[in-house]
Amino acid sequence: MRFAPSPTGLLHIGGARTALYNWLQARHDGGAMILRIEDTDRERSTPDNVEQILDALRWLELEWDEGPKSQYERGDRHVEVLGSLLASGAAYRDPATSQDVKAWKDRHGADRGYRGEASDDPGAAVRLRVPDDGDTIVQDLIRGEVRFPNAAADDFVIARGDGSVLYNFAVAVDDADMGITDVIRGDDHLSNTPKQLLVMEAMGVEPPRYAHLPLLHGPDGKKLSKRNGAASVQELRERGYLPAAVRNYLALLGWGTGDDTTVMSTEQLIERFDVSDVGRSSAIFDEQKLRWLNGRFMREMALDEYTAVVARHLGREPDERLRAACSIVQDKAQTLNEVWPLVAFLFEEPVTDEKAWRKVMKDGAFPLLEEAHAALSGVDPFEPGQIERALASVLAERDVKPGKLYQPIRVAITGGTVSPGIFESLAALGREAALRRMRRALDRDRKARRNG
Repeated sequence: MRFAPSPTGLLHIGGARTALYNWLQARHDGGAMILRIEDTDRERSTPDNVEQILDALRWLELEWDEGPKSQYERGDRHVEVLGSLLASGAAYRDPATSQDVKAWKDRHGADRGYRGEASDDPGAAVRLRVPDDGDTIVQDLIRGEVRFPNAAADDFVIARGDGSVLYNFAVAVDDADMGITDVIRGDDHLSNTPKQLLVMEAMGVEPPRYAHLPLLHGPDGKKLSKRNGAASVQELRERGYLPAAVRNYLALLGWGTGDDTTVMSTEQLIERFDVSDVGRSSAIFDEQKLRWLNGRFMREMALDEYTAVVARHLGREPDERLRAACSIVQDKAQTLNEVWPLVAFLFEEPVTDEKAWRKVMKDGAFPLLEEAHAALSGVDPFEPGQIERALASVLAERDVKPGKLYQPIRVAITGGTVSPGIFESLAALGREAALRRMRRALDRDRKARRNG
């Protein structure tokens, strides 16, 4: 197997799925995955772009077995094979496609015409001879047999007049030399495949098996882009997704198990994956479904692992304080980015949402909050079960629904209306800090009513 990206920017989601499928198939078959960087576009193939691809693969934890190999650095080998094909007659120089046709005319006369025949002119482009009849057949593992009539194809250019080879020639030579047995790539490459097969036939080598993946679309049915979803692996990382969840979700974009299993470990994916089970229809990348799956993975992590992952994402130390914060938010956050807004009140004084505060303090909330403050003052130990019982007594005495009491407390201690469970939040904050914030809110409200 090989994954062969062009380093012209960030690794987009479709490319990440292609890398994953190659990796899963290699691991499933007990084979190797080669990482080859197709960097012949020297203007765009910068070291930074190469590093961005490597960074994305490392974050996804898709380790490669060989490489990264530079296609550009294999230029001498490409020229060597090109010379062999010229010597055998499988390829020929065509001055009509030279980048310097005018110079050729000056040397040979403008009235000679151009018949596409062989020439010893070193400036002429090189074409591969395509058979006049028959078909070039792609036995695709996903699409089945795909035929390309040779009569409809011209002798295509495999090297420019300056001697540099073109993409389809270089890819065919590299795949042959590297012993690639399977090629999994997007179906936008399907039209390239017959050309690569013809080059390999001219070389006298056995071609690999091909599987062309339907391209990914966004929820709007259009080709996936920044407009309708995250466009790159790095964006998913920045949005707080877990590598394991991303691997699981990307694997399901076009492939699935017979029993419709959704949540799978990487080991299960390796065991069950087979590219021949990929469907022919375009798959939809829906970030809402990824968020749900990511939340599942986060909830199922051991607390120490969860704390370590959150700490790394936040750039903090995984100390006991953060561990306590993680313990009350683990069942609520769906991405790592959602953790800090939910637990920040435990680490810093909150800024109160004035609109939320005015809303919750209507309809008699002030005396409820005063009674809650008094009830919590005597709670010892200050832990969720004891806190719940103390507040339950206030609810029973006042005969009000829980939200009428819990929301004013929540806004008082966190500054907003969204938090982990109220009992767990109070316990994690601690009695002294919780009572102080509640009293500050009461004093503030009393002053506002006195002045208003």
